[in-house]
Amino acid sequence: MRSRKGFTLIELLVVIAIIALLMAILMPALQRVKKQANSVACQGNLRQWGLIVSMYTGDHNGYLHQGWGSSQGKKSLWMDAWLPYYKDVRLRLCPSATKPYTEDGHVPFGAWGEWPAGSGEGGAIGGSGSYGINGWVNNPIGTPAAGRDPANYWRSVNVRGTSEIPVFLDAVWARMYVLPTNKPPEYDGDAILNTSNRTMKLFCLNRHNAYTNGLFLDFTVRKIGLKQLWIFKWHRNFDTAGPWTKAGGAQPSDWPQWMRSLKDY
Repeated sequence: MRSRKGFTLIELLVVIAIIALLMAILMPALQRVKKQANSVACQGNLRQWGLIVSMYTGDHNGYLHQGWGSSQGKKSLWMDAWLPYYKDVRLRLCPSATKPYTEDGHVPFGAWGEWPAGSGEGGAIGGSGSYGINGWVNNPIGTPAAGRDPANYWRSVNVRGTSEIPVFLDAVWARMYVLPTNKPPEYDGDAILNTSNRTMKLFCLNRHNAYTNGLFLDFTVRKIGLKQLWIFKWHRNFDTAGPWTKAGGAQPSDWPQWMRSLKDY
């Protein structure tokens, strides 16, 4: 009788071991490719936001939206003021950060959702997002909130140095008013989600492998080194040689441990 051939147990175990080894080698590479693809898609989203801001300001004689504190209430916030120009609310989400914090999303790979009750800002149309605006880039009507100098606002796109003025970035919250003295996150993912903590740390996110993505007032998009955030012209009187810059004397040892090896600016 003719004998039947098959794999022995040893041969099967060897094949399984080889497959497992290949998977162990390939998975990190696949993860890197996925992260790179998400970063490119994020930049694509921000380019669309650049078109949206360009269309809005084109329809309003170069002026930006009014922002929080105007007589129009929440309709003057960016997510609502720009709504006629974008429709699909999913554009608010960075592809690397789509899960709301209320559903166990975590910094920096999470999204803000309905704004908290008592914040005075109401719920944003459509729910969540993982981008935030530079709060100094709007055209407030009347007297701005306490502590915010009216002379600091970028009210129009018709100003000099637009390539160094951040508008819209990867963020933990929907709107921040950063200052040159704002400290960096103490650890990777350090963020307090409340309405009083609108500082640089909510923009300083390790979401794209030690970089973040941002849209500038000249409507260009580029990736930004995390320490680089402190050298941009966030408001009209922002000190770009502040205490967290090389020009201001910052040393690598001054930064939190997780940021010390990052490029200095």
